[in-house]
Amino acid sequence: MKKELLIIIPAYNEGQNIRNVLTQVEGLGLSEVADILVINDASTDSTNWIVKEMQYPMISQLFNMGYGCALQTGYKYAVRRGYKYVIQMDGDGQHDVCNIPMIYNKLKEADEEGRYPDIVLGARFRKDSSDFPVSWPKKVVYSLFRGMISIVTKEKISDPTTGLQGLSRKAFLYYSKYNHFDDKYPDANMLVLMLLIRFKVVEIPAVMHARTAGKSMHSGLKPFWYMLRVMYSTIIIIFRVKFLKMDVEVGLKSVDKI
Repeated sequence: MKKELLIIIPAYNEGQNIRNVLTQVEGLGLSEVADILVINDASTDSTNWIVKEMQYPMISQLFNMGYGCALQTGYKYAVRRGYKYVIQMDGDGQHDVCNIPMIYNKLKEADEEGRYPDIVLGARFRKDSSDFPVSWPKKVVYSLFRGMISIVTKEKISDPTTGLQGLSRKAFLYYSKYNHFDDKYPDANMLVLMLLIRFKVVEIPAVMHARTAGKSMHSGLKPFWYMLRVMYSTIIIIFRVKFLKMDVEVGLKSVDKI
């Protein structure tokens, strides 16, 4: 039976977390509609061996190419295998698996105009979201990104850096193409792009947990370098869409015309 949902889990040195994450996802009982794919971004710990031991499908990058590249590898896989939806979640255990059915259902829920979401964000900072501790450097970065998105797109996004997302085929097909996705830090910059070219982005409250093992790619003062990288990428995106008119309103087209 062909399944319509692919759950993508990018992982880099998540040997302390990946077994529990996979076990919890499997426990949801979505095996009739969903497949699981781990993207091992050249981990140097036990991540590779744990996933093989548990017999889950996995793509292993030969070199550590970054979070965005790992995700895009998953999108390309989803395109070629004919999946209708993708849900991406991190392999560190921060994204509670209870969010997966809610995102999946939201992707299939049309609005009053009959339009379905292209991107569903699992947000940490909405009214009904669970409590989530955030360091002061990250609070500064998140506030700047919220303001940037609001000014550029006139849309309000409470959690502009969430990695917990559901994508329609139209969205991940677009992301899978060359030069359509940031290979390092695909966060607020990608939301700016998708909103400007008229993809439908919605948020739902999410349950998330603080990392208990392993090391975050945004630890220490790295958030400030990350912020500069994303801001630069956003400027390029604004220039491409606003001035060069690249992909304007592509989000309103049907999948086979993208």
